[in-house]
Amino acid sequence: MAEGCVRALRYGMVFFNLLFWLGGCGILGVGVWLSVTQGNFATLSSSFPSLSAANVLIAVGTIVMVIGCIGCVGAVKESRPLLLSFFILLLLIFFLEILFIIIFFAHQDQIDHYAQNDLKRGLQLFGTEGNVGLTNAWSIVQTDFRCCGVTNHTDWFEVYNTSRVPDSCCLEYSDNCGLENPGTWWTAPCYERVKSWLQENLVALWIFGLCTVLTQILGLAFSMTMFCQAVKVDTFYA
Repeated sequence: MAEGCVRALRYGMVFFNLLFWLGGCGILGVGVWLSVTQGNFATLSSSFPSLSAANVLIAVGTIVMVIGCIGCVGAVKESRPLLLSFFILLLLIFFLEILFIIIFFAHQDQIDHYAQNDLKRGLQLFGTEGNVGLTNAWSIVQTDFRCCGVTNHTDWFEVYNTSRVPDSCCLEYSDNCGLENPGTWWTAPCYERVKSWLQENLVALWIFGLCTVLTQILGLAFSMTMFCQAVKVDTFYA
């Protein structure tokens, strides 16, 4: 009976980590695809130019793949070092996520203020040499969210030193339409538009977060149970 439970636990651990590893492969694949096909789409931030969607996905996918591989091999071989390594890595990520959430909610106003100022600094790089990615990113955001500027369309006036906005701010796109009457521009702030979009999809974000937490808790439970069982087996045969 006990042997059957151990076997079922091992198969469950292998299956869990195989899904974990495949998920990492998928995230990494999307990141690589974005990097190759959308190489000019970068971050909107001037302080963190490498923090693009592609780079984030590549980093997350790689970490998930490595952890999933460690857990899968550890379960198949019933290796105590690998099972313990998997448990520690997963627990570390779990605590870092909790810490990030606490910091985010505790300093939300400061984060909002810093993010807006950083995005405004990024506007100064719009259309300049070597910043094609940032330029394309702003054009896509303003077109998709039907907004203009960070907190107001007048944010662009400081960039151009005149009453002008990028053509992506226009209600109907055409060359040099950003030089025309302000009545033909989007006026909604992009920062608030993106925040509103996130709030509208808050349920989906919470479901995703809860599924992520549940998956991590199951991984921690599986790995520690198998580790303890492996210790008992080794002690029994010692």
